[in-house]
Amino acid sequence: MADGTELLLDLARRHRVATSFYGWDGVERPVSTETLRRVLTALGVPADSPEDLERGLRDAEIGPWRRLLPPIVVQREGRECAVRVHVPHGSGVRVWITAEDGSLHDVTQEEDWEPPRTVDGVLTGRASFALPRDLPLGWHTLHADTEGRVADCPLVVTPTRLHTTERLLGSRRWGIMAQLYSVRSSRSWGIGDFADLADLAAISGAEGASFVLVNPLHAAEPTPPIEDSPYLPTTRRFFNPLYLRVEEIAEYGYLGQTARAQVEELAQQLQPANRSAGLLERNASFAAKLAALELISRVPRSPSRELQFRQFCAEHGSGLDDFALWCAVAEKLPPGADEWSEASDPSRADHYRDALAERIEFHRWLQWICDEQLEAAQRAATRSGMEIGVVHDLAVGVERHGADAWMLSDVLARGVTVGAPPDMFNQQGQNWSQPPWHPGRLEASGYAAFRDMLRTILRHAGGIRVDHVLGLFRLWWIPEGAGPEEGTYVYYDHEALVGILALEAQRADAIVIGEDLGVFEPWVRDYLSERGIFGTSILWFEHDGGAPLAPERYRQQCLTSVNTHDLPPTAGYLAGEHVSLRQSLGLLRRPVEEELAADAAEQEAVLERVRERGLLPWLDGGPGVDGVDDDGLNRRRSPEEVQRVVEALYAFTALTPSSLLGVALVDAVGEVRTQNQPGTHLEYPNWRIPLAGPDGRAVLLDDLAAHARFTSLAATVREALGG
Repeated sequence: MADGTELLLDLARRHRVATSFYGWDGVERPVSTETLRRVLTALGVPADSPEDLERGLRDAEIGPWRRLLPPIVVQREGRECAVRVHVPHGSGVRVWITAEDGSLHDVTQEEDWEPPRTVDGVLTGRASFALPRDLPLGWHTLHADTEGRVADCPLVVTPTRLHTTERLLGSRRWGIMAQLYSVRSSRSWGIGDFADLADLAAISGAEGASFVLVNPLHAAEPTPPIEDSPYLPTTRRFFNPLYLRVEEIAEYGYLGQTARAQVEELAQQLQPANRSAGLLERNASFAAKLAALELISRVPRSPSRELQFRQFCAEHGSGLDDFALWCAVAEKLPPGADEWSEASDPSRADHYRDALAERIEFHRWLQWICDEQLEAAQRAATRSGMEIGVVHDLAVGVERHGADAWMLSDVLARGVTVGAPPDMFNQQGQNWSQPPWHPGRLEASGYAAFRDMLRTILRHAGGIRVDHVLGLFRLWWIPEGAGPEEGTYVYYDHEALVGILALEAQRADAIVIGEDLGVFEPWVRDYLSERGIFGTSILWFEHDGGAPLAPERYRQQCLTSVNTHDLPPTAGYLAGEHVSLRQSLGLLRRPVEEELAADAAEQEAVLERVRERGLLPWLDGGPGVDGVDDDGLNRRRSPEEVQRVVEALYAFTALTPSSLLGVALVDAVGEVRTQNQPGTHLEYPNWRIPLAGPDGRAVLLDDLAAHARFTSLAATVREALGG
């Protein structure tokens, strides 16, 4: 018998589990045998004994031979693609395609002989069939018939390159990046909403912006308390009713006098919070909105409105039904309760659907209203002159006890969560507490859940930003109870995932921006570029040989910005707030003085690049003049100087060839507070910071069009781009 450790390593590699990895410092580190065993177990591969390991290796080798057809075939448009079919040796087989439009296409066998092998006692042969190269883009069905035994599988033809990218390569465009919940108007209910999104898009479009990129708008819990983080939703397919503008619902106009008075009172109780720069209170806003929405949902709909609602429900089918059921049950059961297993039992699900029919209908209705208001926001964006419009953000994953974890349990892995290994910005690593896709079961399902999620998000969008797009290639799996540093990478079929992403985006006429920051394998960015997926560049992170990258060397197919939501606004970053905050939270692994000094040096190197281009002529870099004291630790700049530095930094990004430039709304109004500190939960009020100016006072959308800093920064970027 082979050595147990070697067997374990071999089995891990067969299942695309990394046995070592390179950290952010470039050092290769081995993965512990305990981590490998637990990750393989989460994949459904026993790995406790040498017998398990040898059995697992045999199954991995023989598994494909047990299937007449593979689970799914992904073909690039216009390219050759061969499908291997497994039949009893000597048997004839016919293979054909039913295209999405109903047309039939024969598939011819090609010469690719392999010796037969015995599979479960049956001598089995492998035949290879060449798919037609001229198949149209879309979701087709591949069939095989061998002596009466019939099988079929999805055949997905994906774009070789996303065509929406081509439209953007000839010129450069800019847009606003915002956390929607933080952007309020005098009419908001304490939280930014879909109507505020429409107004933000209109205001930005009037300044020449081509898009507005917002945080994930995925659904949270159906009742308070709800999760603050938009990156930890219950589902990624449906939307959060917290963002609904109550008064924009058509049936609001037909409320009776008493009900209308109740809604108005709820709004009046919350609207004073719009002018507060204190922490956002999602639960209070959501509770009030739900009370109002309950009243409006009881208003009879006109025949045309009723027809539209029923059409929406039919389009979203069982996915919407299941999500609405989950919401109705979640109103009664705590997350993770034992009764959830009963609710998911098909023999009991009908009981819940009947008993909770009224609540299920309410949650379907909420999603219809979300869809209407998102459509209105995109329409407002394009009418303002935006070429792209609203760009949605796709979170990495979902909450462990949420709707997707319940509805999609067959394609999610259990016993592990997703995170990130230690890096220079979080030296203890991160655990995002999210269950990952199970690569094998997701493939076996034909990637249906992934496809349906993308279709819903892209219905009324000009683009989609994929947070941690590297997760389409590999994810850092952490066994439950282990620390983030005790994980390993599990690899996915990126050809399938990226191809399906490109296909659904192309059908929606949308662009795709991948957040490709952090630790990645060098070839990944080239692959994404080849497929027409934009990357992301952040000014502070772009280096070459330790020196800040010259603007001409930035990527063209890219969204470039000065800032990201995981850093303080630029005014705060220039003041070293990111170091001070991490020090106060115990996230540093070296003395704060060293961190501050290193950060000051890095910032000065970037500012020197800016000075070289004549963008900061008044700032000559002498001690005490460039904002860094002689000790290299403290930044001293007046608010006016900070604004000029911020504008110079954005003007610098306009010197790059990047097709898209992102302007953070927090930078445009002078905010200094950090929106999110990675690696923290209760230690810092992540995702609860409303939009405010450098004076600490709330900034409302009502005032944005005439806001001096906003219009000045917009003009700076517009003029730098030659607009």
